[in-house]
Amino acid sequence: MDNTLPPSRLRQLAAELAEPKPMRRGSLSERTIKCSKSGCACAHDPKARHGPYFSLTRSVGGKTRSRFLTREQAALARQQIETGHEFRSQVEAYWEDCEVWADRELEDVVTASAEGAEKKGFQRTSRTKSSKKSRGS
Repeated sequence: MDNTLPPSRLRQLAAELAEPKPMRRGSLSERTIKCSKSGCACAHDPKARHGPYFSLTRSVGGKTRSRFLTREQAALARQQIETGHEFRSQVEAYWEDCEVWADRELEDVVTASAEGAEKKGFQRTSRTKSSKKSRGS
């Protein structure tokens, strides 16, 4: 097998990764809230709470950023987040396959070195130098 060319699976993953898609990082949450009005039913009945409100949250530069979305935006954001998860999985698979390919290249170098050693024998490439003590002053 020629280890200088990427395996077909790597070429396929690279082609998939090269296709741009709308995706995002972060998480989407849905919540209902109680208001602060004393006479409102939401204060006593959890089913009467206001909402649902959808919040898209993500970390940017070490700070948490959130924004509210409509129900329609939340449905689209959910798909975009899932596409982002799939992208990360594909990137991880790409890394793993690249490492397998790299390991094969390392094995080929070891195999080639062993074959060369069998044919030519080992040759000493350097001589040990005697220490200053044994030279005599």
